[in-house]
Amino acid sequence: MAIRRGSKVDCSFSSSSMTDMIFLLLVFMVLATTLINPNAIKVVLPQSTHQSKDRVITTVTIKDEGRGQYSYYVNNELVGSFVGIEKALQEALSDEVDPIVSLHADKSVAWDEIVQVMNIAKDNEYKLIAATQR
Repeated sequence: MAIRRGSKVDCSFSSSSMTDMIFLLLVFMVLATTLINPNAIKVVLPQSTHQSKDRVITTVTIKDEGRGQYSYYVNNELVGSFVGIEKALQEALSDEVDPIVSLHADKSVAWDEIVQVMNIAKDNEYKLIAATQR
């Protein structure tokens, strides 16, 4: 007397649901990376072969508007002058233990402007990093 098994195990694998998940993740990553815009102010940075990987807390941007006129930004918000830069930095970095500031300045910005931002960072004991292009 032979006993028959009523069901057989199906050994096939359907990858269609896995393909759908991968496609959805890919679409999400593409959309998420296009929405990230770390520095919306367009400046032409000087070139350098040495890059620092420090954790930047805030950014100071000096944009050359032409004819000796400069715009100053702290975290992409326009501030009027160096006094505005110092106040905005103090507000943004008041509760940080080891504050790091990234300086983004056009190639054509006068050294006087850059040195004044360096002095603000030194006076307030902020670590300053000059942003460059590769």
